Amino acid sequence: MTDFDCDVLVVGGGPGGYTAAFRAADLGKKVILVEKRGNLGGVCLNVGCIPSKALLHVAEIINSAKEADSVGVEFNKPKIDLDKVRDFKSSVVNKLTCGLSCLADQRGVDVIYGSATFKTDHSIVVDDKEISFENCIIAAGSSVAQIPGIPYDDERVWSSSDALKLSEIPKRLLIIGGGIIGLEMATVYSALGSKVTIVEYMPQIVPVADKDLVMVLQKKLKASCDIYTKTKVTEVVAESDKLIAKLEGKKAPESAEFDAVLVAVGRRPNGKLLGLENTSVNVDDAGFIAANSQLCTNCPNIFAVGDIVGQPMLAHKAVHEGKVAAEVICGHDVSFNSSAIPSVAYTDPELAWVGLTEKEAKEQGIDFEKANFPWAASGRALSSEVANGKTKTLFDKSTGKLIGVGVVGKNAGELISIAALAISKEMTGEEIAKTVFPHPTLGETIGFAAELFDGSITDIMNPKV
Repeated sequence: MTDFDCDVLVVGGGPGGYTAAFRAADLGKKVILVEKRGNLGGVCLNVGCIPSKALLHVAEIINSAKEADSVGVEFNKPKIDLDKVRDFKSSVVNKLTCGLSCLADQRGVDVIYGSATFKTDHSIVVDDKEISFENCIIAAGSSVAQIPGIPYDDERVWSSSDALKLSEIPKRLLIIGGGIIGLEMATVYSALGSKVTIVEYMPQIVPVADKDLVMVLQKKLKASCDIYTKTKVTEVVAESDKLIAKLEGKKAPESAEFDAVLVAVGRRPNGKLLGLENTSVNVDDAGFIAANSQLCTNCPNIFAVGDIVGQPMLAHKAVHEGKVAAEVICGHDVSFNSSAIPSVAYTDPELAWVGLTEKEAKEQGIDFEKANFPWAASGRALSSEVANGKTKTLFDKSTGKLIGVGVVGKNAGELISIAALAISKEMTGEEIAKTVFPHPTLGETIGFAAELFDGSITDIMNPKV
């Protein structure tokens, strides 16, 4: 039998990678984890999900203080100390990265920092050191996508990572891309005082979500941001004192001046950056690696998880895929279920969905019934001044099972967890309607929506009676 340096080698120390490494170690495998950054956590923890949420927390405080006068409480205009804000963000990141390092040590996972290049189906090279493995899990993530016509070498042109550095608060900020990342940064910078312009090529912001939910978010954003949909940025010209963006769109100006430009047009997988041409692993032209429900590639000892295997590019998806891959390697009969992966935009208000959207259900020819519960009928929403929210549910008419949920409103990202559980457990509208939710809460709006479908609601007029 061939002697390998490890039983499982994991390439990439982001959420999918460190989860896979820790789970394999817990199951008795000798594990080596290779990470190109100087610490664990990947994009999500270091320059993505976590620092953005820290800044969104700051934005929420500012916005809450600004809006408090409607309930009889007035605050002076806030003074923003950028150094302290950056320190707060960094402290959150540092606590979590240090925690991961401790967990790796406690589990006996050997962490090697450096860039990995595959040499064969059973070996990689990290900074000229060759490491052999019996099995490998690729969790190498994705990189920021770029578009033509942008002077990326200008320091005033930002990626999402640059925006999270919070080096300055530009007076005029252009955000190219109206997806989740762009809108979260719009929420942060508009709260901090920037005049934000959002340009989205598609007919609506957050193109993958249902329009009726997105419109609630868009209405709130328009109070502080200019939004141009069906619009393209054809070029950005850098001058000494400004950036000039040239736009194409019916309602957009031909050009506009900005102090900074954030390019947030999505991410591309890193499959082409690993030397996988030296292996038998198939990588498509876009850089994605195909993997089955057990996250195994066409090469039986090499697995892949996270952004590199396809959409949605979400940390929580990668985490569960990482666990499955590690458990399959350890002989467990498990597979990954992708039917209930929640997506959340941590904007103001938040937007979240799980399962099928209305558009997807129609495309799949599913005979479904929609039940929407308006937050204007929620006591908790009214008392919290968030009555503009909405909970939308989709039920399969033939089975009565919940197949999709969308929520727009305060804490939508928290509420969607209830829906994810209900969909994964294949609960019916009747079962959800008979579940006792605490009152008054925003969470009970999911129960109210189910009651609408079930025909048993009493909190609003029942259309089925």
